[in-house]
Amino acid sequence: MYTKFFKLTEKPFELLPNPKFLFLSKGHKKALSYLEYGIQERAGFTLLTGEVGSGKTTLLRNTIKNLGSKTTLSMVFNTQVESEELLALINEDFGLDVKGKNKVTLLRDLNDFLVEENSKGHRPIVIIDEAQNLPTESLEEIRLLSNLEFDSFKLLQIILVGQPELKQLLSQPNLRQLRQRISISCHLGPLSREETEAYIYHRLEIAGNRNALSYTVEVFDLIYEFSSGGPRLINVICDFLLLTLFVEEKNEITGDLVREAIDELSIIPQQTSAADFSTALPTESAKIDSIEKRLSDIEDHFSSLIDRDAALEKLASQGNILEYLIIQHQKQYDLFELNLKKMNYLINKLKPQPPEQH
Repeated sequence: MYTKFFKLTEKPFELLPNPKFLFLSKGHKKALSYLEYGIQERAGFTLLTGEVGSGKTTLLRNTIKNLGSKTTLSMVFNTQVESEELLALINEDFGLDVKGKNKVTLLRDLNDFLVEENSKGHRPIVIIDEAQNLPTESLEEIRLLSNLEFDSFKLLQIILVGQPELKQLLSQPNLRQLRQRISISCHLGPLSREETEAYIYHRLEIAGNRNALSYTVEVFDLIYEFSSGGPRLINVICDFLLLTLFVEEKNEITGDLVREAIDELSIIPQQTSAADFSTALPTESAKIDSIEKRLSDIEDHFSSLIDRDAALEKLASQGNILEYLIIQHQKQYDLFELNLKKMNYLINKLKPQPPEQH
């Protein structure tokens, strides 16, 4: 809706991981080089980690886009599965029949498939996203898959992608053998203050108008403070700001406007740790009650938005203000999942922990 007003060809701050908008910060450039090197050198295991919203999926999609026709790809997104189910998901994504087959048959089918693909000069790759959710048994199953090899190279390359908890998971003593087989490892950190500014300009330029907006001096500092350099949160606040400016028919972002946006978007301030937050509430019970009450309010509001959305869609053709309302509601949907995760994290963090057993 606002693209024409700002002379843009498309929305610059969508939450979708579009590789077209990939911004190569110092950390992203390094991670991309590591991924490409691992694939080129047929590394058995490559590990990519990063915080939620750090750009892992966008980086992956860019890598996949450039793989070429000689690559056979299996991507696994559902990681809360047992080892046999994981094997079935991998086979199925490679196009193999998995109905009614046990683990032994699945492994044999996969091995035959990999041998055939390599004989054709193809390079089979498995990418497992959200790997921090995998049970230990499934991770061990992945290690065993790396035993499928010829004398000089692996039949299968595996890329594990996940949040920082994945590194903690792999540090367990019983996963020592898997950890030792990871030859390429990279971590995506947040953008710096300077990179945050460059990121915003980059996305505006890709969307058709680098100079769509004007800024006061403190704007980038405030956006960086809110987002902590996380690309997803930068997108969230910048899209919100563009929508607000469109409604007000302005193109200058001020510090006051950013502060208002942060107030609208934030349930818990981004820079407030669980420990800092806990000092503001008198008791453990009060902390949890307060958070759970706020969470309940969010869920009630979300339900009401769903009820209203169907009616608004029918009226969308009657005027821009209705279209604006629908987009505002959609933004609420996008933010709901993010806010829900933050609230659940704090609830779990602030609950009294049981005493350690000695």
